[in-house]
Amino acid sequence: MSTPEADIPDYLEKYYWWAYVRPFAVRFWDHSWLINLILFGKYRMLRDEVLREFGSAISENTLQISCCYGELTPRLFERVNKGGGTLDVVDVLPVQLENLKRKLPQHASVRTLRMDAASLNFSNASYNQVLVFFLLHEEPQGYREKTMREALRVLRPGGKIIIADYGALSRSHPLRYLLLPILDFLEPTARDLWRQGLVDILPNEMLGRSWRKTAYFGGLYQILVSTDSRVSK
Repeated sequence: MSTPEADIPDYLEKYYWWAYVRPFAVRFWDHSWLINLILFGKYRMLRDEVLREFGSAISENTLQISCCYGELTPRLFERVNKGGGTLDVVDVLPVQLENLKRKLPQHASVRTLRMDAASLNFSNASYNQVLVFFLLHEEPQGYREKTMREALRVLRPGGKIIIADYGALSRSHPLRYLLLPILDFLEPTARDLWRQGLVDILPNEMLGRSWRKTAYFGGLYQILVSTDSRVSK
């Protein structure tokens, strides 16, 4: 599939050059034990919960919006390969796509495509399933809104969208007042997510679907799943 070259968004260079943009950053950060440490020991649990939502064998067309560090995508591919489905992964950073290719089997039938999550070069209703794993917190609000609109646009009627990300931290969480200043410094685009739910942050984009939300670690993490287009009553 031929796609136009996507410009690297300014916010990535401004806020996240040290984490995703530079080759040295990819080499440093992409270790499962380190990701698990950063996520307070919850990465493997969140990864496995997301995979459980997909089932043990995937026979449908699946889209992952944005590469992610760790073992999630190789394990997702195993389920796609077992079920005979397809997997496409998009990312705006060439270094991330190249890194993902190194983690996949040599002849894995996974398409890695350079695209901006906020402007996907796919037709409407192209995919049965869409995964957005720890991306929205890294985007400014305007990009976040566009990403959600695009994710839902390319999802087929009745399809499933799975979102895993940070969530609104409980006021009674023992680490709340220690974590928030640190997270605010490291993840300046994520502040909204620690104080509100995604349904409140993206009300127009998430309207018209029923969402099942599961919170983890005192609300610091959340997984949202939607499989239909009915307005939640």
